[in-house]
Amino acid sequence: MATVLTVILNWRTAPMTLKSAEAAIAAMEDIAGEIVIVDNDSQDGSEDILREAVAEGGWDRVRVIQSGHNGGFGAGNNVGIRAGLTGGGRPDYVYLLNSDAFPAVDAIQVLRDHMEANPAVGLAGSYIHGTDDQPHVTCFRFPSVASEFEGGAQSGPVSRLLRHAIIPQPIPEQTTPMDWVAGASLMMRQDMLDQIGAFDEGYFLYFEETDLCLRAARAGWRTDYVPTSRVAHIGSVSTGMKQWDRTPGYWFDSRWRYFRKNHGLGTAMAATLAQVSGLSINRLRAALGNAPRNGPKGHMRDLLAHDLRALRKGIAPASIHSSASSVTERTT
Repeated sequence: MATVLTVILNWRTAPMTLKSAEAAIAAMEDIAGEIVIVDNDSQDGSEDILREAVAEGGWDRVRVIQSGHNGGFGAGNNVGIRAGLTGGGRPDYVYLLNSDAFPAVDAIQVLRDHMEANPAVGLAGSYIHGTDDQPHVTCFRFPSVASEFEGGAQSGPVSRLLRHAIIPQPIPEQTTPMDWVAGASLMMRQDMLDQIGAFDEGYFLYFEETDLCLRAARAGWRTDYVPTSRVAHIGSVSTGMKQWDRTPGYWFDSRWRYFRKNHGLGTAMAATLAQVSGLSINRLRAALGNAPRNGPKGHMRDLLAHDLRALRKGIAPASIHSSASSVTERTT
């Protein structure tokens, strides 16, 4: 019977993480495997709260481990992936669940069964909806120079011309291959992770699942969106993305890393120029009262300043990705 290791990453959201874990326990009832909660160095008492709740609840299939360092989303999840099953056992699948996400009772099983039936699928994502039942956009194309221009401009004529490059995709009603899917509810084949490695820990937050799906695609693995796996998601609880007054530096770091690492310096520079050009169109239309302003305050200026600095610093080759061996051998 195929085994699943469910990984839930906590950062200062212990009460919500426990609710997510309760939902995962119910969804794992008929599935062989375990749940590991990784406290990502919260330093707010979360670890003690989680351990006490697991002990009091008699959750014998749940472990709490400490990352020891907040290296971001990918690094924290890698801690759980490296932990494996109790005693160092190797699962067949790793299922990532956000601490503010709550799977339906069959959501994990649906993903597992889909991957069991489709050996070419390396990753599978769920239909994500809000607590108000409204769907969340979680299906995407890979970023490109054209998508940077379209996303910056947010203009009807530009979007129609570049419709082939628009990153967010309409939500399919049937299981459909995608370039990448959101990591709030994501199942990964362990064989794939052994081949290509886990998350690149050079990303602190954002673009890490995009990078992983791209590496998988280049190695011949497919990413599927499976709408019959349903997961409720609050969204942005830890990151506060919906309330950003200013785009944080780690978002710019991740964006630059994605283009520079995967497509080279020339494409990274072209992508930045394309976004600035698109944003310039948006700013002109906003000034004329024909469109809302796109992005947080100072976004275009911050983007240019960041990427000029990044040109001087380059990219750290040693952090390009977590190799297959590091997934099992690195200590925490």
